[in-house]
Amino acid sequence: MTFHYTFIQWVLFFFIYCLIGWIWESCYVSIKKREWINRGFLHGPLLPIYGSGAIIVLLCTIRVREQIVLVFLLGMAGATMLEYVTGACMERLFRVRYWDYSHLPLNLKGYVCLPVSLGWGVFSVLLVRVIHVPIEEIVLRIPDRIAEVAAVVCSAAFAVDFTVSFGEAMDLRDMLIRLSESNEKIRRLQKRLEVVSAFAEDGLSRYQVHREERKLSRKEFLENIMERQRENRRRMLVELIDTVNEHMENGLEKREELQKIKTQIEQEWKNIGSLTNRSARNSARLLHRNPNAVSGKYAEALKQVQEMLKKKK
Repeated sequence: MTFHYTFIQWVLFFFIYCLIGWIWESCYVSIKKREWINRGFLHGPLLPIYGSGAIIVLLCTIRVREQIVLVFLLGMAGATMLEYVTGACMERLFRVRYWDYSHLPLNLKGYVCLPVSLGWGVFSVLLVRVIHVPIEEIVLRIPDRIAEVAAVVCSAAFAVDFTVSFGEAMDLRDMLIRLSESNEKIRRLQKRLEVVSAFAEDGLSRYQVHREERKLSRKEFLENIMERQRENRRRMLVELIDTVNEHMENGLEKREELQKIKTQIEQEWKNIGSLTNRSARNSARLLHRNPNAVSGKYAEALKQVQEMLKKKK
């Protein structure tokens, strides 16, 4: 095993280990879920966290490869640090955590945990002493011109895939933000309406009958997941505005407050259109590749999207 590689050879090592990591992760998750899961952030058969982890491990341990204990410790430390930084940055940027170790013991903010770190240590020993030996031999035998072409082609494909996947992640983030804002607005409107409704003395039973009749006459949710989400919110807003109109017809006091609530409901109705079908499709693809994704701030909105994906199946 040599101590020195060219930049092109490092690039090839990165993509090779991205592919190996994707094979391992996709097979493991698919067996657990009992369906094929194209695992990872990207569309293609690459998992950058594994490729980056392998490069970090090699850089940290290549000069002490004969000392297994040092390989274990240095590889574990380097890979754990990479996983923590990557997880924290991705959640801060996309508002979604694509892996979560909060349920495992001795975890640090859910980004890393001792059992997985120990696994990285074992992987480091396996990588340096076993896996990398034949891979290094193959890569070093590739002619320079062929290696350069392969590196350029892989890098170009990776860049395109990353750009598309980044856009999907941003669409998911924006959709979660909008859903969370919509949920919060509807809750506030419901609370305000409950306060105003406390002044009502009659007409409520007639409103309940009217609302049930209107529910029976509404169309079923559309198959498209975002249309389902919009329909669900429209139905909630229609029920709220029905209540407002019923109170106003019954001569309920605080008409000015009711009119304000009605105006806000109508505005929220218009805002529902911002939840686009394109965002839904992009989010669905990304969540299918990451079925265990979680979100702290937007947990409710993410759960709504995940539940609708299950219904669509």
